[in-house]
Amino acid sequence: MITRPALRRATAAALFATAAALLAGCVVAPGRPYHGGAFVTVAPPPLRVEIAGSPPGAGYVWISGWWGWVGDRHVWHPGHWDAPRPGYRWEPHRWERDGPGWRERGGRWERD
Repeated sequence: MITRPALRRATAAALFATAAALLAGCVVAPGRPYHGGAFVTVAPPPLRVEIAGSPPGAGYVWISGWWGWVGDRHVWHPGHWDAPRPGYRWEPHRWERDGPGWRERGGRWERD
């Protein structure tokens, strides 16, 4: 025969296991960080030449490398292949002249 304290422990353990299983399904993988919007007075260096190689799958899109602003300097972010996104097109990262400086426009997927 099961005693009342043992039944309570078993019930608590079952509830804990159920809650843990439900919460495990709530994990969301982070997307790629958004880069863009910096305003600096230092012009970006010339783009680096990159060799893309073969795509890892059908329809993959090559995202070219780009110079980002980190802290107090430009930092190169190498290119990579990205999975296709139906109904979207890739708008590349760029720097635009803006008065006395340069404004960073982060690359992003835009609807077709």
